[in-house]
Amino acid sequence: MTIDFDALRRRFPLLERKTYLNSGSYCALADTVRDAFNAYMDDRLAVGANWDVWVTKNEAVRAAMAGVLRVTPDEIAVTASASAGINALASALDFTGPRRKVVISDFEFPTNAQIWHAQARLGAEVVHVPPAADGHIPLENFERVIDERTQLVAVTQVCFRNGARLDIAGITRLAHERGARVMVDCYQAIGAMTVDARALDVDFAVGGMLKYLLGTAGIGFLYVRSELIGELVPSHSGWFAQQDISAMDITANRPSPSARRFEAGTPPVVNCYAAEAGLKIILETGTDAIEERVRSLTRRCMQRLTSIGWPSVTPADDGRRGPMVAVPSRDAAGLFARLLEQDIVTSFRDNNIRATVHFYNSAADIDRFVAAMAGHRGQFGPQT
Repeated sequence: MTIDFDALRRRFPLLERKTYLNSGSYCALADTVRDAFNAYMDDRLAVGANWDVWVTKNEAVRAAMAGVLRVTPDEIAVTASASAGINALASALDFTGPRRKVVISDFEFPTNAQIWHAQARLGAEVVHVPPAADGHIPLENFERVIDERTQLVAVTQVCFRNGARLDIAGITRLAHERGARVMVDCYQAIGAMTVDARALDVDFAVGGMLKYLLGTAGIGFLYVRSELIGELVPSHSGWFAQQDISAMDITANRPSPSARRFEAGTPPVVNCYAAEAGLKIILETGTDAIEERVRSLTRRCMQRLTSIGWPSVTPADDGRRGPMVAVPSRDAAGLFARLLEQDIVTSFRDNNIRATVHFYNSAADIDRFVAAMAGHRGQFGPQT
């Protein structure tokens, strides 16, 4: 099936006015997502407390998220954020036995590192895997630290600083051989790339809806492999984590037999409306087609940046990068502001400008960004 990406692009009104290369921070707003927000307001005005519909929306998000990850709905917890999902998982782990080690990488978003370091007072030992000289983290670096004392390897799929992609399937094989489990933070990948939790063989996955999944802030997900759900009982809990949410039982904690046991209190209702609408677009378009388009656009961007003498620090190999192109600058904040004045929306981390690409971007967006960068190279180019 041929995807009409030009027609899809027209569903994002912001793109008529801006060259929007910031989906890795917050996606552009689609027409149906805007309509979903309005539908929530209409329901509130017409009905007031529409609990039956709200619970149905939460379940719709669960089912759609399962479709994107290619797993079952019972393996998905709908959370308030990626942080909430990681915290719920951490609360179900025991760090008093022989497997106290948590392995993370130096590519992590702060949340993932901070939560695991917070478990140190409960006995966890957190070990970082550093990058090699080329800025990538090869599998051999993980091989040196994952051992018989490792309980969990918790790693990002795509680095938020430079767009480099870790070998999640390879890391998972290695971890499982040594008796450890794997949690992948796929926030900077899911929606712009195919993330097949079964094919990757990961035990857990976390992310959120505000970036490439086209939803909004304040809602995320946690995937838990079905075989592990029964043995993990989080102390981070709430009434929506219970087997029967309508029981109103204050005498005990009776967790759901599904991954819903990793949820907490009242779901993020209005965000469920938006997230469901965004996920529908992803599922209708197909993540394989989206990934192919994003890969082509990031490759075009990197090639043209090289042609103006300002190469990216993101890996050129298609298999080693995500939907981000990171460009070094002597003043990334100043360059960001200058691009914004030209209606080119990017972001920056460390000393890199980040151009994060989604399927609604076009070759013209890429060319406009590179042309603007060429004009600013003298003032904002990398340190020499």
